[in-house]
Amino acid sequence: MTIRGIILSWPFYGTLLLSRKPFSTPIRALHTMRLVQFECDNKRGVGVQLSNEGDVVDLCSADPSVPRDMRGFLDGGQAMIDTAKQIVESGRSILPADKVKLLAPMTNPDKVLCVGNNYKDHCDEQGVPVPTEPVFFNKFPSTIIGPGDPIPYPVETESLDWEVELAIVIGKKGKNIKKSEAMTHVVGYTVAHDVSARDWQFSGHNGGQWLIGKSMDAFCPLGPAIVMKEDLKDPHNLGLRTRVNGETKQDSNTKQLVFKTTLTPCWCHNKVLHTFAW
Repeated sequence: MTIRGIILSWPFYGTLLLSRKPFSTPIRALHTMRLVQFECDNKRGVGVQLSNEGDVVDLCSADPSVPRDMRGFLDGGQAMIDTAKQIVESGRSILPADKVKLLAPMTNPDKVLCVGNNYKDHCDEQGVPVPTEPVFFNKFPSTIIGPGDPIPYPVETESLDWEVELAIVIGKKGKNIKKSEAMTHVVGYTVAHDVSARDWQFSGHNGGQWLIGKSMDAFCPLGPAIVMKEDLKDPHNLGLRTRVNGETKQDSNTKQLVFKTTLTPCWCHNKVLHTFAW
């Protein structure tokens, strides 16, 4: 059960992936920059995907100073982005798409936080009131798998479910953040698949807490690419679609968002994250 053919979508839940270290300077993105982690010839690296499902520029092969993991790459700030731009423009180290396995674009975030009931039409569908403040829950980072990896059906559940998401990738920590400054903490966006064991989420298991129902093995397929925020003009006008075996199961739009992308990181940092150790 995988999600394919989706570039950017935000689901009925919005997942936030948080890297620990702040950027040294604001990042200026490449035009249509799609950052990926990949595997080729048993080696892992960081690259730039030239188009959706397209060839990949191997940044690590072109320049050994480029870290082989996305978190290390993003920690390099603007200097690393500039290096990536120069490599892409040089036309070097291009790997054919059929020779590359795309991995989750981020595999070691500190936190994976999600917002429940964040779409007006989804609230109407469930017959629940639209929330007046974000409803946060979390997944463990260990739930992350690649965008095409198989999702095992746990023997503990009889109600496996799916939801498509746009994940906000946050790379700069903060506290008491102003709404006007919230997006300076955001690196970009990627696709997430919020897999759930509904019987463990809603049927009285675990004292009514959602954690186990959201955090079983492989419950967060992620990727394939992180699109820089500068390359996405309007995150509040994106189609939302989940297809399972070719059948459309979800079809909505980010216009339905209750809490917008500028508010969610701000509220999250001010109300939640400063209570956790970084």
